[in-house]
Amino acid sequence: MEMWLNFILLVGYWAAKVLVNGQLQSGWISIDCGIPENSSYTDDNTGIFYSSDSKFTETGLNMKISSIYMSSSLEQQFSNVRSFPQGSKNCYTFRPEQGRAYNYLIRASFMYGNYDSKNQVPEFDLYLGVNLWETVKLDNASHVQVKEILHVPLSDYIQVCLFNTNLGTPFISALELRPVNNTAYKPTSGSLVLYGRYDAGATTSQKIRQVNLDPNDIYDRIWTPFSLPYLESFQTSFTIDAQSSNHYKLPSKVISTAVRPKNGGGFLEFRLPLEDPNSQFYMYIHFAEVERLQGNQLRNFSIFLNGELWYEPEVPTYLSSNTIFSKAPVRGQEVRVAMNKTGKSTLPPMFNAFEIYLVKELLHSPTNNEDFDAVMNIKVTYGVKKNWQGDPCIPQNYTWDGLKCSYDGYNSPSIRLLDLSSSGLTGEIASFFANLTAIQHLDLSNNSLTGSIPDFLSQMPSLELLNLTGNRFTGSVPTALMERSKNGSLSLSLEDNPDLCMSDSCRPKKKNIVVPVVASVTSILVILLALLVLWSLKRKKQRAVKLLVEVNKSDGSLESSNQQFAYNGVVETPKNKQFTFSEIVSTTNNFETAIGKGGFGTVYHGFLNDGIQVAVKVLSPSSIQGYKEFRAEAQLLLRVHHKNLVSFIGYCDEGANKAIIYEYMANGNLQGHLSDKNLDELSWEKRLRVAVDAAQGLEYLHNGCKPPIIHRDVKTSNILLNETFQAKLADFGLSKDFPNEGQTHISTTVVGTPGYLDPEYYISNKLNEKSDVYSFGIVLLELITGRPAITKSSDERIHIVQWVSSMLATGEIRNIADQRLEADFNVNSVWKAIEVAMACLPATAIQRPTMSDVVMELKECLAMETAHKGASRVGEYQKTHSSMAIEVFDYGMEKYDIRKTSDQSTGIINLVANQVLFIKIHGKTRSNLSKGKSEFTQPIHIPIHLKENAQYSYIQSHSSSLMIYKPSKNSLKKMELYKKSQPLIHLNLMELQKKSIKQ
Repeated sequence: MEMWLNFILLVGYWAAKVLVNGQLQSGWISIDCGIPENSSYTDDNTGIFYSSDSKFTETGLNMKISSIYMSSSLEQQFSNVRSFPQGSKNCYTFRPEQGRAYNYLIRASFMYGNYDSKNQVPEFDLYLGVNLWETVKLDNASHVQVKEILHVPLSDYIQVCLFNTNLGTPFISALELRPVNNTAYKPTSGSLVLYGRYDAGATTSQKIRQVNLDPNDIYDRIWTPFSLPYLESFQTSFTIDAQSSNHYKLPSKVISTAVRPKNGGGFLEFRLPLEDPNSQFYMYIHFAEVERLQGNQLRNFSIFLNGELWYEPEVPTYLSSNTIFSKAPVRGQEVRVAMNKTGKSTLPPMFNAFEIYLVKELLHSPTNNEDFDAVMNIKVTYGVKKNWQGDPCIPQNYTWDGLKCSYDGYNSPSIRLLDLSSSGLTGEIASFFANLTAIQHLDLSNNSLTGSIPDFLSQMPSLELLNLTGNRFTGSVPTALMERSKNGSLSLSLEDNPDLCMSDSCRPKKKNIVVPVVASVTSILVILLALLVLWSLKRKKQRAVKLLVEVNKSDGSLESSNQQFAYNGVVETPKNKQFTFSEIVSTTNNFETAIGKGGFGTVYHGFLNDGIQVAVKVLSPSSIQGYKEFRAEAQLLLRVHHKNLVSFIGYCDEGANKAIIYEYMANGNLQGHLSDKNLDELSWEKRLRVAVDAAQGLEYLHNGCKPPIIHRDVKTSNILLNETFQAKLADFGLSKDFPNEGQTHISTTVVGTPGYLDPEYYISNKLNEKSDVYSFGIVLLELITGRPAITKSSDERIHIVQWVSSMLATGEIRNIADQRLEADFNVNSVWKAIEVAMACLPATAIQRPTMSDVVMELKECLAMETAHKGASRVGEYQKTHSSMAIEVFDYGMEKYDIRKTSDQSTGIINLVANQVLFIKIHGKTRSNLSKGKSEFTQPIHIPIHLKENAQYSYIQSHSSSLMIYKPSKNSLKKMELYKKSQPLIHLNLMELQKKSIKQ
């Protein structure tokens, strides 16, 4: 009976202990980094419940330390690590249940343990939110380092990030958060990094962590034993009340021991050095009298901190704790504490414990709370797979992919641009977007979003651009949204939403009893027609070819499947995609017009029966490599569909006769336009649009395809231009699938074009999507400079990167930009484009941006240029109600820096697309003329409408009239002839001046 009673009491004890610990650990977050996903355990020594870190981070690898460093004394949390070999910034994100109402003790622990078998101890930076916490430096593989900070949160989220500083792969062993009542440890600003926490008079040499003892340390602090040769320790066996009467909630084991000077001396002092002489620190000293004093005994002393009187008099209370602390930070190169008993005291000074914290100023403000909450909810709602970790906007060089922020130096950064194009979004537009109150550009194009377009989009006050192209929206566009589009306050894109109605015509119509009858009759006719089609299909076996192309392992012939293919919004059956060789001959008019040639064969211009122009790529029978490319391209074209990739129309596969038919691109390839020195069609704005188009095509291949696709031959000759100069990527013969999204590269034979080849890929045979990024950087430099990737001279070959790098040293944009542009561009736009291009071209792939980053940056370049050009368009002039006319200024500088004027009375006007000439009549001000300049006297602005993309001549007669004549090859050479012809425009400036005065 007694045995059972003891058993019951034991069970009750442990149940009570578990209950206490469970209550104690409420709100604690304790993660063992690197243990298997969703696993957990209770630590035998501390009783702390640890769980996997998989719910708090999205990246990294679970690793075990080397068995050499395993031992029975090693804490379990150091047996594993989470390593972060990919990316420069990897973060843990927490949302504690207490929110901002509490401060938090955050503890990060590290032990390398040669987990990667490299035996190279790494060094990396540890960030708390957007601010550097500390640099992690370990002495050796067995060195344990623990970083601890008392954090005052500014938002409900807490983020701990590891930054790769190129000194080894970051890793972490354990991460712990403990809520701390904000009545304790109150810095005037910043957070508090632990310098040291000491238990004076400790009875053990081991660190003290009082979690599984009663009473517990509710803040889970780790205390280091402290003693000095001239101090002696003493203690009490009675319980000290350190919980109810003291905000600092000291553990009983710590507060029950103390130190005092040996031999009853009346003075004690200790010093601790600080590395930085400008350090600011907070001091906390804890006292509790552990001796029962007699009636004639008194312990009374003064406390000095760094030579100044800090507190007087201190009289410790028996078995009750109190804390003396700094109300403001103390500056110094050391911590020096002295205690001296007063004249009334009969006993020496003493103390029980002390803590020192260094001030960590939080220099950077995190992203605006509302914006951060909004994008976090967007991330969760759509399962966004971009590298969205840590703070969206800070540090500035680590902003989230597809996101741009506004920084004014005073307020928290806010999100002004969000690009989620080609991100695989599904479902409806979530209401969280409405919380992005400062957003200016929102791009949700090329996803699979459904439902109606919400009204709240029209009520977002700062929104200037909304791109919803290429989705599956239904219903009608909100009236308020259309109104904003019409009045020019919002640039709205809604193309490629086949079920979206943009007018009142989509309102429900009245019911009509005729409709069911007609529908029934139509259904019967459709069934009969279907039977007829099936009968016809049996008679045309050679045309019944399945759409999806696969390579037969035995003979490499094209096989098929039963899937369908959507082209221009119409679902076509497989037979409509198959061409016989005789149809190819007819389509190309017996191969009459060749428009291109390559290793595969020749490309011909052709017409389908319905008059649609097509390009027909015909395989040369002698080309073995071409046949492999033909098969690869056919396979790829059948599964990729994007506005910036050439559209697939069909193919032919009849024995040795093989061809691919795709849409005809009327303006040929980009290389032809850049290499023809006599061509003046590609303005800087057009070049940027081409760059954005091509970049979006690559972004789709990398992010919008499953598995991702690497083009491997990005170059100007593979970028085609249609009749509106929309750019589309072509020639996918060398493209390669990237089968495993977790892989960093695939090893493959090097292919591509000299001048465009990624140097890392060329050397290592390791291919990834950043190889395309490098090639695109070369294309971008060609667009900027007008030079080819490699320039050949009599004695050397100069690569474009080498040439641009040498020119950048001069800082002259006019020397780098294509001379055919005649400096007609926004200089900041060109500089930014050069920066984007050069960012694509580091020798190592990891340093290059993603194509999503490139697309976003190029869109900003384009926005700069269109804003610059828009200032000279009537529409923009009316929209902004500007009172200042456009003046000619040098090389697109945004300041109106007019060079010296000319007295010429004749000149040339060059107008580009949509440009309108403004004449400003004002004292010593010239008009928007590229050659001649005119001086006027009265302030008046005159828009003059002329046909674009043309050159006109003008004659100014003194200051009284201006005559503009139609284009002529004679130009100024025969200016006198113009005086005999009728001008297009004749302005009497004197009359205009009079009107101006009257007004």
